[in-house]
Amino acid sequence: MAEHRRVEAAEHPGTLVHLPELSPAEDTHDPRRGDVDEWGRSEHMREVARRAYGPLYRSWFRAEWEGLEHIPRDGGALLVANHAAALPSDAPVIMHGIEEELERPVYGLGDHMFKQLPVVGTLWSRLGGVVAHPDNAYRLLREQEQLLLVFPEGNKGPAKHYSERYRLRRFGRGGFVQIAMRAGVPVIPIAVVGAEESMPTLFNVPGLARLLGTPYVPVTLNQLLLGPVLGLVTYLPAKFKLRVLPPVHFDVPPDRPRYSKSRIMDEAEVIRQQIQEALYDMLRHRQSVWFG
Repeated sequence: MAEHRRVEAAEHPGTLVHLPELSPAEDTHDPRRGDVDEWGRSEHMREVARRAYGPLYRSWFRAEWEGLEHIPRDGGALLVANHAAALPSDAPVIMHGIEEELERPVYGLGDHMFKQLPVVGTLWSRLGGVVAHPDNAYRLLREQEQLLLVFPEGNKGPAKHYSERYRLRRFGRGGFVQIAMRAGVPVIPIAVVGAEESMPTLFNVPGLARLLGTPYVPVTLNQLLLGPVLGLVTYLPAKFKLRVLPPVHFDVPPDRPRYSKSRIMDEAEVIRQQIQEALYDMLRHRQSVWFG
């Protein structure tokens, strides 16, 4: 049959030759296709990361959650948490825990510096990292109705000296509140205990940070105990406890061109105080850094 079509095409130039139809299985199988979305996130890579990170989450940090019912099962929401550890350990714990417990993907906003790092930047995107920008946050929350994690303390949280542990820095200018208002989603505050002790900063080296162009260069207890290289990537086995607080809703219409600056600052400070008070309460009831 195929030979007959080739002969017919040769005898009648310009004649269309119909290619054989593929079966459904053949039609959908394409080894070049991946699961990378527009943000660079790959569910396959997240699954690999969950399997690899699971033992650390369960056996090393022994993470315990309280109030997970406050995180919606569907619809967009902005997760806001305190930020700590020289090499922050809280983001992977939060993202892993929510994805495992609620089976919902979580995206995390981060500094553009991560995106620029060779290899690390690609891996960061594959695992759900997104460059912190209001437009990116709006699309994820409003248009795609995703869960988005943000740390309003920014780099000031992880750069804190150990003597300042669990004292929250100012939440910027409240940009996260404005994003939530514009997207029409609630803010879900999360208080995290354990990250501060997983990699405590003894002191920073500002001159080296300026030379390297990084926000800070810490010297940690981990490095003194394990050496400068191993101590940079190995956490101490502090027990993690996470408390999800009730969602904060803003009674304002979404998609307005601007919102009251004073209202934004007031709401940001209220949320910061809620997390701060929750941290103090959790610390009062904690009997041990290592056992909870």
